[in-house]
Amino acid sequence: MPAESPRPRRGLSTARVLTWVALLCAVAVLLAAARAGQREPVGDRTVGEVTRVGVAAGDPVPAYLRAAADELARLTDPTGPAPGTYALVSFSAYLTPQRVAATLGPTPVSAVVARVPLPGRQTEIVRIAALRVPQDVVAGMAEVAARKDGEAADYRARAAAPAASADAELHRLYDTGARVAAEEAAAYRSACACVYAAVIRATSVALRGLAVRPGVRAVDPAPEVSRLDRTVFTPPLPEQRDVARPPADAALAPATPAGKAPAVGDSSEAARTVSASSPGSGGSAPGGTPPSTAPTSPDAAGGG
Repeated sequence: MPAESPRPRRGLSTARVLTWVALLCAVAVLLAAARAGQREPVGDRTVGEVTRVGVAAGDPVPAYLRAAADELARLTDPTGPAPGTYALVSFSAYLTPQRVAATLGPTPVSAVVARVPLPGRQTEIVRIAALRVPQDVVAGMAEVAARKDGEAADYRARAAAPAASADAELHRLYDTGARVAAEEAAAYRSACACVYAAVIRATSVALRGLAVRPGVRAVDPAPEVSRLDRTVFTPPLPEQRDVARPPADAALAPATPAGKAPAVGDSSEAARTVSASSPGSGGSAPGGTPPSTAPTSPDAAGGG
């Protein structure tokens, strides 16, 4: 009787296969975890990007007004859920909060731009968040007034310090800063005629209708704007007719040599943003260095 051939050891073969499969799965999991750990987090790619809307420092104001009108005439409404286009509205004069409401009518407002137009003074430009006009504008002005009171007190204290007492020019700068800050505080507290521009959002038809309303100097559409916190608005001041430049400060700016134009600055490059819904969030008092041009505008590059 022939000898029986040995049966194949199926159990051992299956065990080896399962072992290799388990090892391969473990290696795959480890590789995936390693790649996930090395992968850089995806952040906001727009960080650091700033959109500028308005007239650039040193540029002719009439050319800016014509360019804004031409862009408004060509504007079409965007497709999608976005409710219209952001636009910078410049006024032909400084307006009170109530007058701003009457001029803009039912147009949705996001913010207003203001400064106290003191003759011969560079005053700070502020951007006041305002969804309700005139209520939010009045509340924002009250917040600015409280901060200006603090600035005036700080300047008075610095003017009385020994360092300023021994330096006549330094004392004059601090004393002037205190007086200007106090005047700004009083103006804002009275809901002054200080608003000269507004940031709005509306359809192209509504924007073109707003452009022909009395008191509106220009409507500059900005379809490229999607985030207001990363947009710098530089509307022309009502008194600027030829070139965009900050007003000369008779008390603080050094005398301009004959035949030389005054220095040009971006008047609202760093306009402080005020949120009327967040009282008490105003900035601190001025720093330890004396003001060079606009003592009440420590955050405004070039003053107003």
